[in-house]
Amino acid sequence: MSAKEIAHIMKSRHSVRAFKDKKVPKLIIQEILEAASRAPSGSNTQPWKVYVVQGKIRDEIVNEVCKVYDDLLELPELKSQYQAAYDYYPQEWFSPYIERRRENGWGLYGLLGIEKKDREKMAAQHKRNFMLFDAPVGLFLTVDKRLGTGSKMDISMFIQNILLMAKAKGLDTCPQAAWNEYQSIVLLKIKAGSHEELLCTVALGYADETQVVNEFITPRVSLDDFSTWLGFEES
Repeated sequence: MSAKEIAHIMKSRHSVRAFKDKKVPKLIIQEILEAASRAPSGSNTQPWKVYVVQGKIRDEIVNEVCKVYDDLLELPELKSQYQAAYDYYPQEWFSPYIERRRENGWGLYGLLGIEKKDREKMAAQHKRNFMLFDAPVGLFLTVDKRLGTGSKMDISMFIQNILLMAKAKGLDTCPQAAWNEYQSIVLLKIKAGSHEELLCTVALGYADETQVVNEFITPRVSLDDFSTWLGFEES
């Protein structure tokens, strides 16, 4: 595969939020995960663990978390019972990240015709996360909580490999941190060990190109905005 082809896969990958009702062959998922496992990790610890779910168990997890999500809309005081193992987002937002977050959120809602004051529609769209956006396969990635922060970095590289390999295989994905708050439900359902915590979830399947939500492509800042070059004036 040429550098141009690899770049195309990297640039064409995006988070898909509507999937077809089409099964993904187990062999393809195995090939994706085996290739992804070549991700680097500190001292070759390979800290990733993946629970691949479909069918009945997938539906049980989706239904239970969706029910709790609905309950919390009515009784938000119970939200403290459902906590993520780590902070994915900052406690307090600041520039330029808050502006990018707002651009992302209102860009998506705007495409779907959801206005800022329409809390009910926003909640319904957010709930779609916990339906895996109708993807037939969910990948629940865990990490042993006795490991350090570096292991989360290692697993992040592993996840990126999954996303790119899936795209190369004609599949689409949506990495999701939203599930982390409901790890107590998920970990029990997948029978995870007592030392495991939920790190990320990935919806996997075939994109439904008829759905307008999949037209949403997030922008990227320019190279000049995020890079600093030192010493190149010497060459």
